[in-house]
Amino acid sequence: MIFWIASYPKSGNTWLRALLSSYYYSEDGIFNENLLQNIAQFPEKIHFSDFNYDRKIVTDTSKLWIKAQEKINRNNKLNYFKTHNILGSINNSNFTNKKNTAGAIYIVRDPRNVLTSIQNHYELSKDEALKFMLSEKKYIHNYHVKDDFSDFQFISSWEKNYKSWINQKIFPVKLIRYEDLAIKTLEIFIEIIEFITTIAKEKNVLNKFKAHNCVETTNFENMKNLEKNNGFIESVLSKNDSQKIPFFHLGPKNDWKSMFDKNYQEKLNIVFKNNLKELGYLK
Repeated sequence: MIFWIASYPKSGNTWLRALLSSYYYSEDGIFNENLLQNIAQFPEKIHFSDFNYDRKIVTDTSKLWIKAQEKINRNNKLNYFKTHNILGSINNSNFTNKKNTAGAIYIVRDPRNVLTSIQNHYELSKDEALKFMLSEKKYIHNYHVKDDFSDFQFISSWEKNYKSWINQKIFPVKLIRYEDLAIKTLEIFIEIIEFITTIAKEKNVLNKFKAHNCVETTNFENMKNLEKNNGFIESVLSKNDSQKIPFFHLGPKNDWKSMFDKNYQEKLNIVFKNNLKELGYLK
């Protein structure tokens, strides 16, 4: 069965994967970049290598989502995957189902700070980034590979993405706010481990020492230094040159209030008002 680490892009998914991969795939909980490979992305091109599809058609791999997951689950293990995909369907093809999914963690982030990260990661203006987040037809793929949409992910809008995961009744989903994870990292991380233990029906006793190591070695400054010194496998090339865009940009220091003037701050508060209230970002 698959256990999803789901989120909208630039919401803390990689950090959560770093925490989980360090806990479940190391002996001591100390992070190293290679551990992330244990929680890969779905969908990716590799998942469709045994199937026929047209890589030039944007949505063509969607018809294979379920078949690819069935193939993955033949190992009869709990398989962890990251995804930015909406929990929905395209052309009557569902992203996943109860047969293939055990549960999920959905990590959400204040959309006003997601916007600034989207700006940096995709090299957009603030208005372009806002349009990106509001587009219900939005998808992402490797834009450096011409005419190949094999790793297409349908993310839809920021709002529809998070609501698709937390408002469904197919399988258990635990909602985590990035901000809570940043402030109470060990406490929230332990909650996540306990949730996964329940889903997996395991009897494993929590290893607090190991969990503490995970938290210490995946803090933002440590991850940023690792990228500075050694690069980072998930950083992407700029659209404009051959330089990579830093993956770990501002992290907890990302503050939309310091980046936008009062008028634009008010615009964002209006655009996301209901979501901000629902998620506890506006009192």
